[in-house]
Amino acid sequence: MRNNNWFLQDDDGEFGEALHRRTEELYSVHDTLVADDGLVDCPVLPLRDLVIFPRMVSPVFLGRDASIKAIEAAQTKDQTVIALFQFDPDEEDPDQGSFYPIGVEIAVGRLLSMPDGSSSALVQGRRRIEVVEFTQEQPYMRVRARRIQEPEKVDREVDATMRTALELFQNCVELNRSLPDDAYLYALNIEQPGWLADMIVTAIAPPIEERQKLLIMVNPLERLKKVINLLAQEVDVLELEDEIHSRAQGEVDRTQREYYLREQMKVIQTELGEGEPWLRDLDELRNRVESAGLPDEVRDRAFKEIDRLSQMSPMSPEVTILRTYVDWIIELPWAQSTEDNLDVKNAGIVLDQNHFGLSRIKERILEYIAVRSLKPKRDKQPILCFVGPPGTGKTSMGKSIADALGRKFVRLSLGGVRDEAEVRGHRRTYIGALPGRILQTMRRAGTVNPLFMLDEIDKLGQDFRGDPASALLEVLDPEQNFAFSDHYLELPYDLSKVMFITTANTPGPIPPALLDRMEIIEFPGYVEEEKVEIARRFLISRQKEENGLDPEEVRFQDRAIQRMIREYTYEAGVRNLERELGRICRKIARLKAEKKRYPSQVTAASLERFLGPPQFFNLEAEQQDEIGVATAVAWTECGGEIMPVEVLLMEGKGNLQITGQIGNVMQESAQAALSYLKSRSRQLNVAQDTFDNVDVHIHIPEGAIPKDGPSAGITIATALISAFTSRPVHKDVGMTGEITLRGRILPVGGVREKVLAAHRAGIKTLLLPAKNHKDLVEVSKRAKASLRIIPVEHMDQVVELALDSTPPKKMRPRRLPSSKRRSSGKVEPTIGAAS
Repeated sequence: MRNNNWFLQDDDGEFGEALHRRTEELYSVHDTLVADDGLVDCPVLPLRDLVIFPRMVSPVFLGRDASIKAIEAAQTKDQTVIALFQFDPDEEDPDQGSFYPIGVEIAVGRLLSMPDGSSSALVQGRRRIEVVEFTQEQPYMRVRARRIQEPEKVDREVDATMRTALELFQNCVELNRSLPDDAYLYALNIEQPGWLADMIVTAIAPPIEERQKLLIMVNPLERLKKVINLLAQEVDVLELEDEIHSRAQGEVDRTQREYYLREQMKVIQTELGEGEPWLRDLDELRNRVESAGLPDEVRDRAFKEIDRLSQMSPMSPEVTILRTYVDWIIELPWAQSTEDNLDVKNAGIVLDQNHFGLSRIKERILEYIAVRSLKPKRDKQPILCFVGPPGTGKTSMGKSIADALGRKFVRLSLGGVRDEAEVRGHRRTYIGALPGRILQTMRRAGTVNPLFMLDEIDKLGQDFRGDPASALLEVLDPEQNFAFSDHYLELPYDLSKVMFITTANTPGPIPPALLDRMEIIEFPGYVEEEKVEIARRFLISRQKEENGLDPEEVRFQDRAIQRMIREYTYEAGVRNLERELGRICRKIARLKAEKKRYPSQVTAASLERFLGPPQFFNLEAEQQDEIGVATAVAWTECGGEIMPVEVLLMEGKGNLQITGQIGNVMQESAQAALSYLKSRSRQLNVAQDTFDNVDVHIHIPEGAIPKDGPSAGITIATALISAFTSRPVHKDVGMTGEITLRGRILPVGGVREKVLAAHRAGIKTLLLPAKNHKDLVEVSKRAKASLRIIPVEHMDQVVELALDSTPPKKMRPRRLPSSKRRSSGKVEPTIGAAS
């Protein structure tokens, strides 16, 4: 048997009359007679998912044969049955231990057959009973039970509790639309607390577990207090539900009010001859499309979308999506362009005004302008990639090129972009979809031929959302970008007239396919002379203006700028140099604002007053000839530097140790240099067994700085030869070059920076690979004049030029005393000195 409790009420019509007739039948059922011991013996009606309270009427549905037989046996004698409630509602065949000890004596009306084969009956609870014993189990259960008499006396506490329950029940009836108003009147006429509690529980129908707990509570006052708690919870839920319903109804009323007002506005505007606003907007869109000068395919698509808009209600949510799409079509530049300034001389003047040096880059731009002046209809634009360290002027050079050409300059930073949709946009099926950042930037430019800078292209990432670098392949390919396809626009857009310039700090992370589409132009780090000139021409005047100083008020000596570059900055560009200049200008501006005395000239000696102690220290050439120490010149992003190589020989077993945070390539160069030395040991007068009895330790100072590359090969070989032959290396000789196992010297990079580093460090003679002699054209005449640059092709030339010409003494192992020979078995070698 399963069903929810009903609260029985009067109904109208035939159903109501039939219900009343069935209820009258319940009152005609006689109570079971009480035996001499005060117990009643009745059939058992097991119930599950249903709790019937005394005096309450409810239908039950019967599906088990035992239940039907129990009711038929009771009706034969026109007596009541006892309803017992199962612990587990899923149990099909309950036994004596399956029921709560408290049940209800009920009267059962006539059985009615249902269409599904089950039976139903209307029942009424009479009173609570307590099971004493089971007297029969088959074919149906019978029990002997004791009727529970509830006290009817009403004291002050009971009266107050009943009033509280009635007040809460009244609120519940007012808020709950499913409860009739008569329910409260019915409860108001109940004078017994237990009856009132049972009636309210039947009306509000709490969960089955709560009803079962209330049924087995015999004390009426405790039961009523429990009902008050349930009523309070129910009222809270009903109040929240009523609030939500009121808000929803208010929103509906507001929407309907707006609709009626809009309809009235339409009628008024029609009467005034002004037309409908929605139709005016559509006409305005058509006029904008006509006057935008769109290509045929784009114009047809725009009109098609406007026609779709005209068939929609202005309140439709899709209207905003279509309207935004049409606005994007209209606002993108399809034919608007700026006229290029193809005056080569003017372009050269503009580039020189804004940048010092960078001759290769300027030449490439002037070549492009010259070609355009000879062939103005040239469609393909160059796609350049500026590669260089931070602060070397890549982005500012792009702005200068745009000024020289008379084009608009737009910039898009690609650093950290990981989503392909950032480039190509989202499809219109997504909520809030927009075109990609390429078309967004083109709309901001307003022309079809801007100078478009894609900054930090080497910082692109990729993840599960796609690879934006692959999406850029179409953008940066002159054979494809004339019909660039954006996922949002879904129309071909011409990017062939755009001059794309990308920037990167290093080309390594750029995918090869993308790198192949670009022309690489390297931005080398500025050397000291260039930094001094840039500071004099641009940085000092800018910092004076930004910090409120007059142009002629403070002067910076060249030696002060040089010291600032060497001892207060360490960079390839000039950003930190400008910061240090700004610090000095701010301190002078403060002195001026405080009416204090301030210097009119910044000298090298006064730098510590403004900037504090030096932050960096450059290595200088050795003060004397040393054994096992040779000077290399190295390239870094921040320019060139000298790098001493130290070799130390110790007793050992022929091991080679290299320290100084050396990379794999430099380690291999050291091994190649040692192998070359071993192969030339006879010519260099070094005993062959010496290599088996000594350990070689090669160290490159400044161990915190990573070092790598093959250009220190001949320097390591020179230091090794010096250590093994005890011939000192000339202190004023620097060198660079890669060594092979046969002693040949191969060319290296960074010659310009290395020559200038040797010049600054006081080197007098520089040994350079012969094949690098061509790179000296990039070196200033002043640096070349102060150095004796000797091209070398073989290691023999290096040994002759770098080592002391004193004939080498043959290095033989010195024999140990016999006691030491027996104890150690080693020979003590002559150890080459190292500073």
